Amino acid sequence: MDIIKWFGDHVSTLAGKDPVKARRLLLTGYRANTLMLKHTTQNQPSCRGEGAITLMKLMIEALSHPQNAAMVSLFIPCEPLLAAGITPYSVESIAAYLLGTRCETPFQELAAEQGMPETLCSYHRTFFGAATNGLIPPPAFMLYTNLACDGNMITFPALQDQFAIPSFFIDVPCDHTEDAVADVAGQLREMVTFIEDTTHQKIDPAALKKAVRRTRLSQTYYQTALAVSKKRRLPGSVTDEMYTALMGRCMLGSPQALDFFCTMARDISEQPVFTGKRLVWIHLIPNMQPALRQIMNDNPSVCITGLELCYDSILIPADENDPYRSMARRMVYSGYNGPARYRIDNALNVAQTTGADGCVVFAHWGCKETLGATKLMKDALEAAGYPTLILDGDGCCPANTGDGQMATRLQAFLELLEEPS
Repeated sequence: MDIIKWFGDHVSTLAGKDPVKARRLLLTGYRANTLMLKHTTQNQPSCRGEGAITLMKLMIEALSHPQNAAMVSLFIPCEPLLAAGITPYSVESIAAYLLGTRCETPFQELAAEQGMPETLCSYHRTFFGAATNGLIPPPAFMLYTNLACDGNMITFPALQDQFAIPSFFIDVPCDHTEDAVADVAGQLREMVTFIEDTTHQKIDPAALKKAVRRTRLSQTYYQTALAVSKKRRLPGSVTDEMYTALMGRCMLGSPQALDFFCTMARDISEQPVFTGKRLVWIHLIPNMQPALRQIMNDNPSVCITGLELCYDSILIPADENDPYRSMARRMVYSGYNGPARYRIDNALNVAQTTGADGCVVFAHWGCKETLGATKLMKDALEAAGYPTLILDGDGCCPANTGDGQMATRLQAFLELLEEPS
C-alpha cells in the first residue's frame, strides 16, 4: 500500500467535509513525519536532516499557531519577522508540502471553481484552494511584493479579502540603483511599523541586527559550500535542494538557517572528491516528479551543484550595521528584478563558482517571467560554454508534466554531457 497516497486521499476527503479536522489530521501526519525524519536521515550528511526537520517544524508551527504566523511572498526579507518571533511561511512552501502529502489536486480544482486562471502558478492555485477550503487557517497578516512572481499580485489581494486580515505591499523598482535601494529601505521601515502596529509589540532593533548578522554569516557559509562543490558534492535528493532554497529565503536570518548553512559547509568539505557531472539548476525543482527523482536522487554520476533560485539571496552581502539598506539591496539587486540578463549573470556566476558541466532551466508552468526568459538563458549559457537543457513541466502539478518525456529528455542531456568535448 502507498501510505502517502492513502494519507493524502484521506486528508482530501475530510477537507471536503470538515477542513478543521482535516488540518488536525494533516498536522498529526506532519508530526509523525518529524519523528520519522530523525531516524531516516541519520545516514545522510547532517545538514540534510537539519533542513528537512526544520522546515517540517515550520509547517507545523504555521498551521497550528496561525495567530503568530505571517503569510509572505518568497522574496520578502523575513529578518524583522524572525526578530519578533513571528513564523513566516510562503505560498510556495505550504503548497509544496501539500504536494508532498499528495493531496494537492482537489485544492487546485477548487481554485479553478473560484475563478483562479489555469495560467496561474500551480503553487499559488494549490495554496489558494486550500485557503478557500479552510484547511489553511488565516494568518495574523500578510506581506508581499511585486518582485519575481506575478502570482503574488493575484493571490495575496484575493486572500486578503477572504481572510479579512491586514496586509503590507512592497513595490520594488526594476532599476538596479542606490536610489531604488533607498526607496525600498524606506518601505521596509514602514513594513516594520506595520508589523508592530498589527501585533502590538515592538521589534527590538538589537534583535533585528542579530538576525541580519545571522544572514551575513549564513551567506558566508553557503558561499564556502558552493566553492567546495567544485570538487565535492553532498549526497542527497532533489527534495534536499528545495530545502536549501527555502532555508535561503523565508528562514534566512534565523538561528536554524545559520546552523544549516554552517553544517552544510562542514559536511561538504568532508565528502570525497566527486568526478561526476555537475548541474546548475535554474528556477524550481519538480522534486515530486518520479522521473526526476529516479534519475537524480543519490546518483553517484551527477549532482545539482548550485540552485539559482536561492543564489542571489547570498550574493549581496548583508550588513547588520545598516539592516534596512542591507535587506533592501537584496531585493533591488536580485537577479529576478529587472531584465533577464541579471538572472543570466547570476546563473553564469554560480556555474563558474561550482565548476558546472551544464545547466537545466526548468520552465515551470504558470511562471511567465521564467518562461519568457528561457531561450535567452539557454543562448547565453551555451555561448559561455555551458550546455543547457530547457525542461518544461509543472513543479506543483505532476499531471501537467509527462513523466516519460521528462525522463527521456533529461537522460539524453546527461548522456550528452558525458560525450568527449
